[in-house]
Amino acid sequence: MSREIVVFLTTTPYSFENTHTIFKLADAALNKGHKVRLITSGDGVFSVVKGQLPQSLSILSNLVERGLKVDI
Repeated sequence: MSREIVVFLTTTPYSFENTHTIFKLADAALNKGHKVRLITSGDGVFSVVKGQLPQSLSILSNLVERGLKVDI
């Protein structure tokens, strides 16, 4: 059974490891066939802005290609 997992990111990309953790969780859930939605708000928006986390942007792009939905 496919489920949708929704994660909410509000912390800055540099102060916490939350962005990395959410990307790893999304990757694992997508590998299991689940739908995943990332909602960013407040400082969490900076985690998905080009130029903020160059290495993470390629990870995010890959996740989006695999089905991750992103709401800002």
